[in-house]
Amino acid sequence: MTRKSFLSLIAAGLVFTSFGLLEVNIKQTAIAKTSKSQWRVFNSPDGSFKVLMPGIPKSMSQTQKTFMGEINLNIFLAQPPKQQVAYVVAYNDFPYSYGEMANPQVVLNNARDMALKTTKSKLIRQQDIRSSNNHPGKEIEYVNSGGKITRNRMFFAEGRLYQAMVITTKEQEKYLSRSIRGYLNSFQVVLRK
Repeated sequence: MTRKSFLSLIAAGLVFTSFGLLEVNIKQTAIAKTSKSQWRVFNSPDGSFKVLMPGIPKSMSQTQKTFMGEINLNIFLAQPPKQQVAYVVAYNDFPYSYGEMANPQVVLNNARDMALKTTKSKLIRQQDIRSSNNHPGKEIEYVNSGGKITRNRMFFAEGRLYQAMVITTKEQEKYLSRSIRGYLNSFQVVLRK
């Protein structure tokens, strides 16, 4: 394994290790068919993305030391009350030299593979996509052994891996399909200056 592919696996591992805990913690509450959330545009603190979120997301960050330097993972999480769903945006920056040299498809494929491995999930579907400003991406959907479904849109832009995802149950997904689609469609990478 090359150093470049190893680093992208490390970064993907950071993201999906954090989400493994999140999947376990989605509350097992009754399905709320009519629970309303206050959806609003959320702009990232550094101005690099915007997305519609159900309320103000909680933000978390963690740093992982690697042989190529530190990788910072930033996570934004919104969980509407009375719903078994989590709306998540995460991103991590790669060291500059790696971000400039990396093949975007390799980074995206490694992130997909790590997601499936870390969450012990089965891939349902995938497709290559592009962001609204033409950055390469991948959309994947997978289900874990506990029945949690994750829809994830990943983009590699300017040395950063962005992920907008929704984690929910099969039952809740039926009632939230429009919200899930709207959330994923609203995610936009904003070019940094």
